[in-house]
Amino acid sequence: MNQPVYRRHSSPSLSRRDFLAMMSASAAGLVLGGCAVNPVTGRQQLMLLSESQEIAIDREHSPHQFSADFGVSRDSALNSYVGSLGSGLALHSHRPGMPYSFQVVNANYINAYAFPGGTVGVTRGIMLEIEDEAELVALLGHEIGHVNARHAAQRMTKGIFAQLAVTGAGVAVATSEDRQGLAPLVQTLGGLTAGALLAHYSRENEREADDLGMEYAARAGHNPAGMVGLHRMLMEQSRHKPNALELMFSTHPMSSERLATAENMVVSRYREEQGRARHRERYQDNLAALRHLRPAIEAQQAGEREMARERFVQAEPHLQKSLALAPEDYPGLLLMSRCQYGLGKKEAAARFAEAARAVYPEEPQALQVAGIARLGLGDSPTAHRYFEAYERLLPGNPNITFLKGVALENMGQTEAASREYLLYLRQVRDGGQSGYAQQRLVEWGVLSPPPARPPAR
Repeated sequence: MNQPVYRRHSSPSLSRRDFLAMMSASAAGLVLGGCAVNPVTGRQQLMLLSESQEIAIDREHSPHQFSADFGVSRDSALNSYVGSLGSGLALHSHRPGMPYSFQVVNANYINAYAFPGGTVGVTRGIMLEIEDEAELVALLGHEIGHVNARHAAQRMTKGIFAQLAVTGAGVAVATSEDRQGLAPLVQTLGGLTAGALLAHYSRENEREADDLGMEYAARAGHNPAGMVGLHRMLMEQSRHKPNALELMFSTHPMSSERLATAENMVVSRYREEQGRARHRERYQDNLAALRHLRPAIEAQQAGEREMARERFVQAEPHLQKSLALAPEDYPGLLLMSRCQYGLGKKEAAARFAEAARAVYPEEPQALQVAGIARLGLGDSPTAHRYFEAYERLLPGNPNITFLKGVALENMGQTEAASREYLLYLRQVRDGGQSGYAQQRLVEWGVLSPPPARPPAR
């Protein structure tokens, strides 16, 4: 099985705190890096990150995004197929020596993304909408283009790279008297909001990535006209499944101009290559197992659409249908867990999350969801065990640190809870649950109370 390996990577590394500090400095006009040669254009440009830092950021943060997307697909044949295509394209790119990795992730929304060191994720949602191998090659080539043009590093240098901040995981501790007051914002119950760690590219970045994707496809012997088919599919899906494309459009700005440009490129620069095979049958053969899941995935998409509006009663029948069709589908089980929590059925939420864990024990999101449900039921010892198991699989999520503190506090272990809250505050200074953590530490005498604000004049 081609399963993800979640582990810490050693130096050179940037913590989330270091990364955010670096972004703040660049936004203030402090140049932390220097000039570097753009591997695509060959021109000197201001660049905040070195290549080794790009790789370190990728290795530190891409596993968290993959987990937010319900982990890597367990269809090893499909991952091998996508990986082979991606690796073949990367060999013909401007940065063939980057440590590329190409994985299908279990998310149902329509998107693909690349981290700066060459880790590329393709959602099962977009795989179902692509028609042939040429379109998949265009998608992978586009993402490789972002890596080669160093778009993420450019955006960070300008101070506008997507903020690497973990969301509140749908957990809110209301007061010291209500330490188990967990808000039912279960759309993000699993951890990161989908896309929280991803770069948001400019239209100029997108045009360049399209151009590079077609170039790499042609160099590798594929049909560059797949870029036209890919854009047509996305424009069509924007009319029929706008919710499933929200993240794609926010991270990858779309336009009819990009489609027109691709069409013009095919009939001009790539006129001789447009007759190459598109390999529709080969693509569909490799997608056979995923296509079998399409009805279940479409039911999940409908359920997710309702849960995004906090319409859990309306979401439940869609998720029930999904599980009837695919009872051991990991995303389906976790989505039902979130839905049950939203309905106030915490015991059922815990059961579905624990079933998801049994189906895919290597993927940690189920442990967080199950732990939150057990916290809501007042079973803090079990919740704490789940959170510790999560950290063993995927270290570095500050929400888990906070949740361990809540569980320990509920168990009366104030000293141990203090350590977790202090660790959390070192990672998350503002927002999230930092206010609650600070309040408890002040009440316990671990921290001094903040200075009083002067009265308003």
